[in-house]
Amino acid sequence: MKRNYLISTLFIFLFSLIQAQTITFVSEQTNKPLPKVSVFGKDGSILAFSDIDGKIDKQAISPAQEKFQLVYNNFPVALLSYSELSQEVIKINDQVQEIETVVIKNTKPAKYIVIKGNFNAYVTVNNKLNSYADGVVTYVFDNKTKKLKSTNVEQYRVFRLEVKNEKKETSTWDYGSSLQLPKLKNVGNPEEYKTKRNTIKELKGDRKDQIEVTGAALQEKEFSMFGFRFYDIRTILNMSFEKGSEKSLKDFLEYNEVAFVKLKHKSEPNYNQIILYNNFYPSELNFSNNDDIEKVKFNKDNSNYKTQYWQESSFPNMQNIFSSFFKDDLKEQPNKK
Repeated sequence: MKRNYLISTLFIFLFSLIQAQTITFVSEQTNKPLPKVSVFGKDGSILAFSDIDGKIDKQAISPAQEKFQLVYNNFPVALLSYSELSQEVIKINDQVQEIETVVIKNTKPAKYIVIKGNFNAYVTVNNKLNSYADGVVTYVFDNKTKKLKSTNVEQYRVFRLEVKNEKKETSTWDYGSSLQLPKLKNVGNPEEYKTKRNTIKELKGDRKDQIEVTGAALQEKEFSMFGFRFYDIRTILNMSFEKGSEKSLKDFLEYNEVAFVKLKHKSEPNYNQIILYNNFYPSELNFSNNDDIEKVKFNKDNSNYKTQYWQESSFPNMQNIFSSFFKDDLKEQPNKK
């Protein structure tokens, strides 16, 4: 009996210890977890990004940063001191923007499902922004198989911070070439993510249902190539669908992916943390027999746009947030329309 009591006490202690090491973001309205909350330090570094349970590691924040800006759904939602942020549970007003209704232009069955929307993508090095892109993109899916057929960027902007680009110092590189369009490969068939290598969680919310898919590689041993070392590769993919839906393409609301990799040259003493963020927000869905979509080449050395699409109220304009930290140092690449 005494032994069982000691074991129970130990488990309670360990559970409390684990809880104390995390911070959980929840909705002020529903008290449910808030995934995808970004925590910015005063220098513009992205220190943490909450998982599907709304949690971040408390060790990710430091008193040295003093003030922390919370960003949710591409909007600043709070500015907190270290003491305010270091609580176990933080309530956030998550209704700064209503979920945009996806306009269905044609419901007549056709060969293709065409989904148009807005995207943003950015890369950080050791938590600091390195490069950023956003724009308008259209995805074409086969209506029968729901498989992705093509990705067509229509307009986009690219921004970069000036860096040294020393060949053997990976922390000084320009990672603009790593900017990617969101990959919606299996959005039409979410069950394809159910493999031995992935861990899947679901969160049923009051306004939408979310699926989180996590995967990892090179966790125990690094990979070497041409004098460079790669280690600790991880991905976190989050897809949102209409609440209580069948989670089909017609129900699709949002796609977010975060990819992590640690990189260094063999001459560098420490790894550098590279993180790639990719987000897509559908705005139109159309059934069509035509898959010929107007597109431009996604060249990361320049921008390419004809309209100021980022001024739309529903556009996920993270560039405004980054510019509030980096001012004129965040430079837009020439518009070659």
